Amino acid sequence: MPWRDTGRPQRGTNRLTGRTRLFVRGAVQGVGFRPFVFRLATELGLAGWVNNSAQGVTIEIEGPADRREAFLLRLERERPPHSLVQSLEAVHLDGVGYAGFTIRASDPGGEVQALVLPDIATCEDCRREVLDPANRRYRYPFTNCTACGPRFSLIESLPYDRARTSMRGFRMCAACQAEYDDPRDRRFHAQPNACPVCGPQLALWDSAGAVLAQGDEALQGAVAALRTGSIVAVKGLGGFHLLVRAADDAAVQRLRTRKHREEKPLALMAPSFAAVAAWCCGCPLRAGAAGAERQSCYCARRARGPTWRRRWRRGIRRWG
Repeated sequence: MPWRDTGRPQRGTNRLTGRTRLFVRGAVQGVGFRPFVFRLATELGLAGWVNNSAQGVTIEIEGPADRREAFLLRLERERPPHSLVQSLEAVHLDGVGYAGFTIRASDPGGEVQALVLPDIATCEDCRREVLDPANRRYRYPFTNCTACGPRFSLIESLPYDRARTSMRGFRMCAACQAEYDDPRDRRFHAQPNACPVCGPQLALWDSAGAVLAQGDEALQGAVAALRTGSIVAVKGLGGFHLLVRAADDAAVQRLRTRKHREEKPLALMAPSFAAVAAWCCGCPLRAGAAGAERQSCYCARRARGPTWRRRWRRGIRRWG
């Protein structure tokens, strides 16, 4: 990480109980960076603030020099796993007597330089909630936290705040707001935070646009449609995704015909690394592999197997 220190403090600055302003640039928005900074500064007993800007993240910490130095060392070492710090500039200033540490409103001014992350696949904590019948987010498909969920697909402009995303029309319920405001919660300042009470909902439409089902019934209806050979168009945050059951030759051929895609390979979706490894030879995927958190696309040599694989692979030797 490139580091630039302005050297000597500005005139009159007391290095023992002074203030340090940090300018952090890179992929530092939408990754839980501000909550991380808040917790770190609070743990070290430092006062000050942090906010997003069009350029990245700005931080001011105030306190004893040894604690500020510890903050700088830990900032890089313990940063959120999805973040990327390209540069960090430090300026030493006089103390101003901050009381506590806060997350300030974002500053939208200036040239946009901050990087936007791709959408991040559901983390294990959120996955457990979705599969827990006792959890209030049970089977809620839009569950997310600061470690996962949509980013690029919903961001409309920077700095990254809920008001600048497609989530701005969904006002958080009391329970979600409490999570958002709690520094101890992993959804502290999670901008897309939502639940079945206050967030987006699923709906199943027929080809004429009539609503057939909503909520979990819509999901079950889509599954049933795939099993009976239908083409299901899933409208997500980033556009439409056309699905058919790979084992259904007639459905795959129907999709190819409608898309005028007779020879071009189709992508295969799998539920796990284990499933892909069973279908492919020399599969590059490994549990915990780099990029797994984004559910990346890979190509691998196909293995011998059932004839249902022939229709959508069309003679190619590698699957994606």
